[in-house]
Amino acid sequence: MFIYCLEIHLSLPSRSLKEKRGIVKSILGRVRNRFNVACAEVDRQDNASVAELGFVTVSPDKLMARSVLERVENWIYESWPDVEITGADISEI
Repeated sequence: MFIYCLEIHLSLPSRSLKEKRGIVKSILGRVRNRFNVACAEVDRQDNASVAELGFVTVSPDKLMARSVLERVENWIYESWPDVEITGADISEI
């Protein structure tokens, strides 16, 4: 069994925490439904212009687990053009 984690840092076009919450909840909900991964906002909750999101998947195949998280990153990049990905790291736990 392989456990992989994607930590992604985003720059958001929001000016208030309420706007940020709407963007982050939308991203997390859609990723959760589309890719069947666990996800949450893991840091920087008090800053309206940035977000740090974590995504985790478990698989019996190492390549498949990593591939799912790479697709998550690409999907966020393509589906949210106003959200800038400032950093991303995929690691095995």
